[in-house]
Amino acid sequence: MLTPWGFPDFDAHEALHFIADEASGLRAIIAVHSTHLGPATGGTRFWHYADDADSLTDVLRLSRGMSYKNAMAGLPLGGGKAVILASTDRTKSVNQLAAYGKAIAQLGGQYVTAEDVGMTVGDMTEIARQTRFVAGLPAAGGAAGGDPGPHTSLGVFLGIKAAVKRALDKDSVAGLHIALQGAGSVASGIALHAAAEGARLTIADVDPVRAQTLANQVDGTVVDPAALLAIEADVISPNALGAILTEASIAVLNCPIVAGGANNQLATDEDGRRLQARGILYAPDYVINAGGMINVSTEYIGDGDAGVVRRRIEAIPDRLEQIWTQSAASGHDPAAVADVMAQAMIGR
Repeated sequence: MLTPWGFPDFDAHEALHFIADEASGLRAIIAVHSTHLGPATGGTRFWHYADDADSLTDVLRLSRGMSYKNAMAGLPLGGGKAVILASTDRTKSVNQLAAYGKAIAQLGGQYVTAEDVGMTVGDMTEIARQTRFVAGLPAAGGAAGGDPGPHTSLGVFLGIKAAVKRALDKDSVAGLHIALQGAGSVASGIALHAAAEGARLTIADVDPVRAQTLANQVDGTVVDPAALLAIEADVISPNALGAILTEASIAVLNCPIVAGGANNQLATDEDGRRLQARGILYAPDYVINAGGMINVSTEYIGDGDAGVVRRRIEAIPDRLEQIWTQSAASGHDPAAVADVMAQAMIGR
């Protein structure tokens, strides 16, 4: 039987809910890491995992990251995450989404969901037929809500610019080389922002057609995903799945900055120290990629419009600068500094 006990990423999570609906074929896990600041809030990921242990590890790491992300963004929300275990053909049905919505409703507001990898605004609309504990729904002009991807992209781009200012003393990415890992919604938004400011872009994605399509939009270059992390660049920007910064990959990095939107980029805590030892400035992922969650929070709570969302996202560089300043003063790597800050905020 799959249990969290003994998993290295189990971090005193408040609750884990294993969901199964035989009629629709739904299998899902909802992880509630902390409700110290408010209801556990975080997206639902639709993904095919090689085995069940991988799905549990992913949801444990992601939910903890959401606690830290929401705390560091100053949001009145706790941290949670969910994964729906996709079949090999990665198809989902309306019946599965309905069953999933009912499962969220049964939790009575302990967990609030939104989009993540593999989920869409349309999927959220279907889930919302069964529960009110959902955000990322279609938004009218000027309102908060809708696809969180563009908001995440904006925050990451502003964070990249802050890192460029600190590490390279440049106010713009014009003329700089940014290597993007991923060509999905978030990476595409970053690429468009960076290209508009005059950056040179290299793009890698497991889907070569998607990578080439984005490259054509921004006059970029496509490389094999296996080669991207070793490319000489001003910024390496991870925007796909997590745990890609390892002892081996950090050893081949040829850049002064790592800043991207992927969750859980560091495979282990030691990898944050490895980046610092190599003199590479790292933007803690759950701080730089908070833009989408800021939009979701503003929508769900109802305390602002699109203009408020943007102003809140524009505060991301200041939070990163505080982390980097404290890192330089203390000698601890930025990821460790951010973790300590976030843990204090959630009472841990």
